[in-house]
This record gives sequence, C-alpha cells and structure tokens, in this order.
Amino acid sequence: MCQRYVLPDQVAAEHEFLPAAAWWKFAPKFNVSAPQYVPAIRLHDQQTEGVMLRWGLIPAWFEGQPTGPPRACVANTRIDGSNVYRMPWLSSQRCILPAAGFYTWKLTREKYRQPFFVSLNRRSIFGIAALWDRWVGADDDVIEGCSVITVPGNALVAGIADPRQGMPAILRRKDYETWLRGNPVEARGALQTYNENWMSAYPVSPRINSTEADDPDLIRAAG
Repeated sequence: MCQRYVLPDQVAAEHEFLPAAAWWKFAPKFNVSAPQYVPAIRLHDQQTEGVMLRWGLIPAWFEGQPTGPPRACVANTRIDGSNVYRMPWLSSQRCILPAAGFYTWKLTREKYRQPFFVSLNRRSIFGIAALWDRWVGADDDVIEGCSVITVPGNALVAGIADPRQGMPAILRRKDYETWLRGNPVEARGALQTYNENWMSAYPVSPRINSTEADDPDLIRAAG
C-alpha cells in the first residue's frame, strides 16, 4: 500500500519525464497524503502533459457527493475487474506520479507502528504507476483524481510491512512510454515488483504519522 510519499521539486520532475506541456505547479513535499492534489504525467492528444490530480479517484459514473476515505490505491489484480477502475483501465487513462520515496510501517512486538522511509539507490526521482478518471458533479464541479497501483511487495518491503499490503508499482524508465501509450496487455507488463537490491529503507521519526508535518527532517534516519 502507498499511504504517504515524498514529492520532488518541479524542475527535477520535468527533467525526468520531459512533458510536452507543463500545466502543473508544485514544490517539494515530504508528507504527501490523500486527498491532496499531486503532479502527474498523462497523455492528451498523444502528447505528454504534466497536470495536478486529486489523489483519490472518483469514478466518472458516480452520482452524488463522494464520501468516505479517498480511493488512494488499488491492487494491480483488481484494475480490470473492479467497477471503479475497469473503464479507466480499458480507456488507457493511465498516468505516472513523480516521487522521491515513500513510507511504510512496521508493527513492532509492542504494537507500535514504526515508520520507514523507502527510496531507490541510484534514482533520486522515479515514477509510480496510477490510473485517473474525471468526475463531474451535479453542480458541474469537476474533479480529476487518481489512484496509485500497488503490486506484491519485494523482500525489502515485505520484511517491514504486512506482505498483504503490497507496494507502489514503481516503473522502470524504459517502461514510461509503454505505461502511457501501450495497450492494456503491454501496460500490464510494466507493472512489476521493483528489485529490492536497487532500494533501501530505514526507520524515521513518528512525526510522519501526522499529516500536518512536512519538512526534510521527516526522511532523516531515526537516531
């Protein structure tokens, strides 16, 4: 599962993903949580664009005002069978969320949830696979939202968190185009569990448990 992640700066994201049009505007954040608006790369008229999407997808067919927790994540095994995600998946409404790392939690013997920061060893910025949809309310309110896709956790992440929660689907650079432009069969092939040998994780301060905290100290190793 991906409950919180770290957002890189806009210049770094544009250097990594090279959007043809950049409509987004954002600054680094160290504690991104749903339903905040987050930057995303998607296709529009076969050109890549950088936009801001609500983290928490609302299906286009939904009537009334959304209630309950935002749909922040969906397992890769559910994207083509769920009423919420089937149409965005079949309509190729796929996007990439720029990230610099994410958090996961380990339940200790004392029933304490110890947060860990997880990042990639040789990539200071990477892309997380996601789906998006556009919802229009009765008052013509428009929300474009997204959900992170999760895959089974690798040995590193599964050794920290509940293996049933999985981990974000981190895309290899060579799979960016496949994820955005490929057909559903090709895109599914890009949803792979990232190699644990290319990642690192360490415990951090429990301050991350509050959505109000947001500063670089959140990703420092706990002393």
